[in-house]
Amino acid sequence: MQLSSLIPMSHFGHYLHWHFLYISVSNVIVVATMLTVFVIALVAPFPHASTSTKDVNDVDN
Repeated sequence: MQLSSLIPMSHFGHYLHWHFLYISVSNVIVVATMLTVFVIALVAPFPHASTSTKDVNDVDN
């Protein structure tokens, strides 16, 4: 069974329009996914070194 037999390829895509902007629904899904991943990357905590290690610039004389 081929993918083309599951999805009718003879139809036009669905588009969203808002004033001058026309964008396909599939592209809206891709952009929304990219923005979601970007926001998660900003909010997610980054791993950091433990506090017991000394800083490289700290020199005890």
